[in-house]
Amino acid sequence: MHPAHTCLVTGGAGYVGAVVVDHLLRAGHGVRVLDRVAAPVWAAQAPDVYLHGDIRDTRLVATACAGADIVVHCVAHVPLHRDLAEMYSVNVEGTRVLLAAAQAANVAKVVAVSSSAVLGIPDRPIVTEDAPVRPMDPYGEAKAHAEALCREHAARGLDVTVVRPRTVVGPGRLGIFQILFEWLAQGRDLPVLGGGRNVYQFVHGADLADAISRAARRPGPETYHVGAPEPTTMTEALTALAQHAGTGSRVVSLPRRPAEWAMRATSRLGLSPLGAYHALMYGRSLAFDTAKARRELGWTPACDNHALLADAYDAYLRDRAVVLASGGGSVHRSPVRQGVLAWLPRVLAVLPAVRP
Repeated sequence: MHPAHTCLVTGGAGYVGAVVVDHLLRAGHGVRVLDRVAAPVWAAQAPDVYLHGDIRDTRLVATACAGADIVVHCVAHVPLHRDLAEMYSVNVEGTRVLLAAAQAANVAKVVAVSSSAVLGIPDRPIVTEDAPVRPMDPYGEAKAHAEALCREHAARGLDVTVVRPRTVVGPGRLGIFQILFEWLAQGRDLPVLGGGRNVYQFVHGADLADAISRAARRPGPETYHVGAPEPTTMTEALTALAQHAGTGSRVVSLPRRPAEWAMRATSRLGLSPLGAYHALMYGRSLAFDTAKARRELGWTPACDNHALLADAYDAYLRDRAVVLASGGGSVHRSPVRQGVLAWLPRVLAVLPAVRP
C-alpha cells in the first residue's frame, strides 16, 4: 500500500482491528475506523477519523467507505457475547452491508478477516486453503456465510481477499487468555486434554497485521492462511510458557471426553465464558500450512508459539493492575468473568496430578 492510501478499518476498536490500525498508521496511511465501541484507546497514535456506529447501518457504512482505497473488515461478534442471533446478524448481515457499500464506492481492495472456525475439525492436523469448509458451531457457520458473501461479491467484480488467522495472541489480547495469564501469575496448574498431544498453532497480532497489509497490496481475490511457524503440541506450548513465567505452574492432563462434555454443558448453561468452539477445539489438532501466504505475499511470521505467548504474558504482567480494574471494551481487549472456571485450579490442586 505505497504510496499512502486512505484505509477504512471496521472493528478498529477490537484487538485485531486496533493492531491493524496501529500497523497502517505507522506505515503512513490515512486511517478511518468504524466501530460501535465508544472511546477506544489505540497502541500508538489515534486514527484520523473515528465513526461510532453499527456495521449494519447502511448509511453510516456508505459514508465510511466513500473515498476509501482499502477496507479491512475486522468486525466480529464473537461467541463470548452469547447472543447467537446478534452474532449471526453482525457477522453475516454486517458483512453484506459492508461489501455492498465497498462495491458501490468503487473501493480498490477489501481484506476480510475470517476465522479457522469455518473449517470445524479438519481431516488433517495441518491444512491448506482448499480444505473443506464445514463449520461445527454457530460462530463458524456465521463466518463461513460471511466468506461466501465475499466470494459472491468477488464474482461481481469486487476485489476482496479473505485472511484466516489461527488463534490470535499478542500484547493486549485478553478475553479467555486473561484467564490463562492470571492462573500463570498465581502459579496455578494449567489443564490440557488427553495429554495435550494435539497440534496447535497461534499467530502474533503483529504478524497478522503484516499479512493483512500485504494482502491489501496484492490485487485479485484470494484466501490466505496465516499462523506461527512450526506448530507445537498444546502441552509443549503451555509447558514453555509455564517455564517462562517461573511461578510454579504445571501442565496437567484431564480426560478429553469428560472435559469436553463439561465444557459444552457449562457453556450452554452460561456458567463458563468458553464458547462451543473452545470446547470443540481445545483438545483437537488444527494448524495452517502458510506456504501460500509466504509465497504470494512475501510474508514471514516473526514469532513462533513460544515467543508470542511469552510476549503476551509479559505484557499482561506489566498492565495487570489496569487490566483487572478495566472493562467495557471489546471482549478480546477486556478481562472476562471466569464463572465455573474459577473453581478449576482448586479442583486440579486436590486431584492426583496427571502429567502429560
